[in-house]
Amino acid sequence: MNNKKQSFFYRNSLSIVFISLFVLALGAQAFFGWKEHNEELKDLGAQEIRFSSYLGSGHFFSATFENFQSEFLQMALYVMLTISLRQVGSAESKDPEKQEEVDRLPDRTRNGAPAPVKKGGWRLILYQNSLSIAFVILFVFSWAGHLYGSFKDANLQETLRGKPEKSLLDFLAEPQFWFETFQNWQSEFLSVASIVILTIFLRQKGSPESKPVDAANAETGK
Repeated sequence: MNNKKQSFFYRNSLSIVFISLFVLALGAQAFFGWKEHNEELKDLGAQEIRFSSYLGSGHFFSATFENFQSEFLQMALYVMLTISLRQVGSAESKDPEKQEEVDRLPDRTRNGAPAPVKKGGWRLILYQNSLSIAFVILFVFSWAGHLYGSFKDANLQETLRGKPEKSLLDFLAEPQFWFETFQNWQSEFLSVASIVILTIFLRQKGSPESKPVDAANAETGK
């Protein structure tokens, strides 16, 4: 193995690049969200707030976690539904005709097997479902963050308009929060359906998300 392939960046470049893009995009979102929120405050006759104060505002929490929760929901459902559901010809599906490597029983004697696999019992049960569990927890946490932020921001606007604050139950009975929620969910469901279906017919040489270029359309899996 040459020095390039031994480097930390080469071996971790996918996560490094995506985390870097996330940080840059989140920073840009926060900056422009701060500007937009201050415009809203001025229109309502309130004073502008500092950037540091904006990062603790309901406006920032709502916008940030509104996106997070839909992404984590997408990944949680994708991981869990691909256990039992199939799509013939898709690179994102298990083969409907044969058992996949991921379906075999874990081998406790396998070299390098993680500690929960070697110990077995409840540790193994949790570990073999840990990916789904993690995404569900992240979804619930993000959904709660979106609810908190949206509720806080809505009550701020009510106060600035001279109206009484709403209770959480009253807020949940109104369409705003659910509109924000479902407009994100539907886009995530569409994006998953798109990659599942498009990988039946289309290819991208070199990508692990595609079938080999010379694979038949009816061939399922990577």
